Amino acid sequence: MTRRLPPPLVALSPGRLADGGEEAFLRALASAVGAGLRGLVLREPSMPDRPLLALASACRRILADEAWLAIHDRVHLAGACEADAVHLGFRSLVPEVARGLLEDRVALGLSAHADDDPARWSGVDYLVFGPVYDTPSKRGILAPTGAEGLARAVERSPAPVWAIGGVAPERVEACLAAGCRGVAVLSGILAADDPAAACRAYLARMPA
Repeated sequence: MTRRLPPPLVALSPGRLADGGEEAFLRALASAVGAGLRGLVLREPSMPDRPLLALASACRRILADEAWLAIHDRVHLAGACEADAVHLGFRSLVPEVARGLLEDRVALGLSAHADDDPARWSGVDYLVFGPVYDTPSKRGILAPTGAEGLARAVERSPAPVWAIGGVAPERVEACLAAGCRGVAVLSGILAADDPAAACRAYLARMPA
């Protein structure tokens, strides 16, 4: 069975839903999906398994079967969540161990950074590389690489690359020109005042 890779535009959950706000998040997701969003990474590291599973099921219902859902880190929940992928971070299992625990149909993704040993990137189906531009969540932790750094990562990567970090709609073309397959957005869509309009602004910058 062919593993499904992310669509060109992927949104991430805010990472704070363990403290509340699930209903507002699901409304924002539904609005963005209505405007054309077809990919979500559910990344909620502080949420226990049981509520995360319930949230993932709600997201899957909104996304419908044709859209793409990834679960961050929780390899053991991938099947129950009907996830298309598991996305690994620096605290997660290494890819070769995670791969052995997953159904073959489930894609494996990894968050990647400029100072990584590229050997760490082997065994995954896609990378999300960043921060490409300045972003508050990485300020003082990781320096932005710019489109030039993104292009170098694309050249080094054994798998398709998605860009993340400060990628506003007007920066999408530069990221695609650097060779990446698409972009991943943390706050630019699901935390926007109008998620549908924000989603359309990104999609307008992408090839049809």
